[in-house]
Amino acid sequence: MGGHLGILATGARLPVRVVTNEELAGPLGVSPDWIEDRTGVRERRRAAAGEATSDLATAAARRALAAAGVDARDVGLIIVGTSTPDMPLPATACQVQANLGACGACAMDIDAVCTGFVYALDVAHKMMRCDPSLRYALVIGGDTYSRILDYRDRRTCVLFGDGAGAVVLGRSEHAARVEYTKLGSDGTKNDYVNIPGGGSRRPSSVEGVNAGEQFFKMNGKLVREFVSEHLPAMVDDVLAGRDLTVSDIDLFVPHQANGRVLEDVSKEMGFLPEQLAVTVDRYGNTGAASIPITLDDAVNAGRAKAGDRVLLAGLGGGMTWGTVLLTW
Repeated sequence: MGGHLGILATGARLPVRVVTNEELAGPLGVSPDWIEDRTGVRERRRAAAGEATSDLATAAARRALAAAGVDARDVGLIIVGTSTPDMPLPATACQVQANLGACGACAMDIDAVCTGFVYALDVAHKMMRCDPSLRYALVIGGDTYSRILDYRDRRTCVLFGDGAGAVVLGRSEHAARVEYTKLGSDGTKNDYVNIPGGGSRRPSSVEGVNAGEQFFKMNGKLVREFVSEHLPAMVDDVLAGRDLTVSDIDLFVPHQANGRVLEDVSKEMGFLPEQLAVTVDRYGNTGAASIPITLDDAVNAGRAKAGDRVLLAGLGGGMTWGTVLLTW
């Protein structure tokens, strides 16, 4: 296939179950307004019993493949960005491959927490550039945070939702061209976001479970400071590298970490509301899924038009960060 390498189509899957602020507020001893005022989240989705990350990822991938007109058997690469895999091993991407019948693909996971999709997109794009025999790649961000949240912790449980988003990469004159990517991480801040138990340092134990070590932990204050400092610098790097200004970006798709923080930082950077893509109010923070879900939402709403510059910006635990600039 001729043409340039880029995104051919998007797809997303949100669980059916809606969890409102009213449902969470009572047991936490707060009001629904308290939750929305601090997070910008009105509702989020929760996976059904027995519905795992691979199920959401598979459904999102099928929608993206259908939109691209691509058969799963022609996909040569599947990368799933997730920090809530179906199980510690094997990779969730291998289950997605089996579900899709993509027998010719290699499959792997990338865990950069909420930056997982951006990392996966960059890796897939570079692999395809190096190997022209790869015709199509599936890049998926998927998380089921409801399985790792402590619903007694009002600092975290009100923020997150479940979901998956996907894109198909391929070569076409109509593909959304990947113009620029940059990834980064700072492991000295790895304690900002973590799950203490269940790994090789602190294996699962009765004592650990009783202490709640299996639950997601986050230092909200330090994460907010990190986002406020790094997101403007990330955007400035992209703009300076391409001799652009904020007004040259037609659609800004940041990680949907916290609606209030996102609103404040975006305004500080000079983005207008019509440039910003937001789903955190409806879906919460869906981890690695938030950027592809929000991108798919914008595409379906007709907000990404031919020739538009679309900027993706992710930040996540690790701490990790990454940007992708696209020409739609």
